[in-house]
Amino acid sequence: MPDATARGPAQPGLAPPLCPVTVRRATPDDAPDVAVMVGEIAALENQTGHVHVDEAGWRRLLGRAEVIVLLAERDGAAVGYVSAVRQLHLWTGGDVLALDDLYVRPGHRDGGAGRRLMAAMAATAAPDQLVVRWGVEPDNLDAQRFYRRLGATLRPKVTVTWSPAASADVAAE
Repeated sequence: MPDATARGPAQPGLAPPLCPVTVRRATPDDAPDVAVMVGEIAALENQTGHVHVDEAGWRRLLGRAEVIVLLAERDGAAVGYVSAVRQLHLWTGGDVLALDDLYVRPGHRDGGAGRRLMAAMAATAAPDQLVVRWGVEPDNLDAQRFYRRLGATLRPKVTVTWSPAASADVAAE
C-alpha cells in the first residue's frame, strides 16, 4: 500500500501548516510506538486496567497477517494509528475488518491525520471489498460527526461482554 499524505490548510496570518502526514502499515519494529499509543488511548478512556499487551506482545501481534495497524507519522514520529483485525463474518461467509481503535495524539488532531488513517484503512479493505465495522461510545459526538463525514452509517447497538469470571457459573452447569 503506498503511503498516504495530508497537509493542514494554509491560512493567511497563521503559521505554515504542519509537515505532511504519512501513513504506512506498522511492522513488529513499530511495537514500542504502538504500545505507548495504545496506553495513551486507554488512559483517555479510563481503560488502562484492560490493556494487557506489552511491547513484546505487540511485536508478536504486528507479525500476524490478520492484525492491521496503520501508523500516521509526521517528521518520522508516530502521531496516531488505526487498528483492525481481519475476521470471518459468519452470515456472509466472507471476511470483515473489525476496526478496534482510531487514535490521533493531542496536538496533531484536526490536521488531517485521522482522515488519512481512515482513508488508508479503506484502501486496505478495497481490494477484497471488505466491510469495515467498529463501535463508538454513545457520548463521543465528535467521533460520530467525523465518521458521518466519512460516509459511515451509524446504528445503535449494545455491546455485550462476558468475561471468563462472569461466565464460569454458567459454564459449570
